Amino acid sequence: MTESDVSNIINSNLLEVNTSIWANGRHIVRCARIIRETQDVLTFCFMAEQPMLFFFKPGQFVTLELEIDGQQVMRSYTISSSPSTPYSFSISVKRVVGGQVSNWLHDNLNEGDVIAVHGPVGNFNCIDYPSERVLLLSGGVGVTPVMSMARWLFDTNAEADICFIHSSRTPEDVIYKRELEQMSSRVSNFHLHLICERTAPGSVWYGHRGYLDHQKLSIIAPDFMEREIFCCGPEPYMRAIKAMLREAGFDMSRYHDESFGATPVEVEEEAISQAETFIEAEEEFAESAEEFSVTLSKSGMSTQIAEGETVHAAANKLGVYIPKACGMGICGTCKVLKTSGEVTMNHNGGITDEDVAEGYILSCCSVPQSNVEIDL
Repeated sequence: MTESDVSNIINSNLLEVNTSIWANGRHIVRCARIIRETQDVLTFCFMAEQPMLFFFKPGQFVTLELEIDGQQVMRSYTISSSPSTPYSFSISVKRVVGGQVSNWLHDNLNEGDVIAVHGPVGNFNCIDYPSERVLLLSGGVGVTPVMSMARWLFDTNAEADICFIHSSRTPEDVIYKRELEQMSSRVSNFHLHLICERTAPGSVWYGHRGYLDHQKLSIIAPDFMEREIFCCGPEPYMRAIKAMLREAGFDMSRYHDESFGATPVEVEEEAISQAETFIEAEEEFAESAEEFSVTLSKSGMSTQIAEGETVHAAANKLGVYIPKACGMGICGTCKVLKTSGEVTMNHNGGITDEDVAEGYILSCCSVPQSNVEIDL
């Protein structure tokens, strides 16, 4: 095989991988990982069961479609990850006293669970307002959209001078603290400044104390009047920032913010409409679609799957985890032996012709076309 042949195969495989791209609408995603950021903030990382590129503008948000106590609930959360890691996206959620959705997510959403999301949407982003000098301001969990921006600018080696000022209650409440410090330590154009309202007795804190005001801003970023400003945080924080900038004579056309509050009415109405339409279509499809069974021969377990679902998804339903790394038929990690039945396997080079001849399949990209039995 020539070098040209190899190149053609790689390009062809990548083209197949990239065919599914995120667009505004309703999508089913799986919670792949949960990361604890602070004592009351968790990051939920999501992936599609079938390979999908989650392209979005840093700062945009998604709306989660949940069922809580028998009621359909919609709640919007900003994407905290960067589109520079496009095969997954993340949201970071702070547990709020009395918060219906935040508490439900913390207490009930587990790794492997599947939910529906709508989006991405939102005008608050750093792509539409490019600048050579950027000021990112955040308070509390409002750090999530500007963190997405910071990650994007860092990962893409942007030449912009970035000043990141985050306000928090205490040093222990600083979300993404280690990652922000790492970013600041690695490149000269990323300047991190943390401000904490208070510190615990006896604790050591070398950062700024109190609240962000004109004096602190002038010391931290003396050129703030020349920067493009992106701001997100609780309403009192946002009001104070805007009042301070207006008083300083800042050109507010270069100020952009995102209110970290309830789901916008128009977004919720659109999401509910999408959900209802999807449910109706799903019911119609279920009536006409042919279901197949996937059986794990060693355990004797079996489950029915809808048309288009993968063998890997069937195993997940049965609580059996088949290791996988790429989720798109490249790495070969999820290879299993099929002992009966037919599947359509759209792999990307992760399995040999010899393995296929022996009955092996890659569970992540194999869709049953009949009742299937797997040697598990």
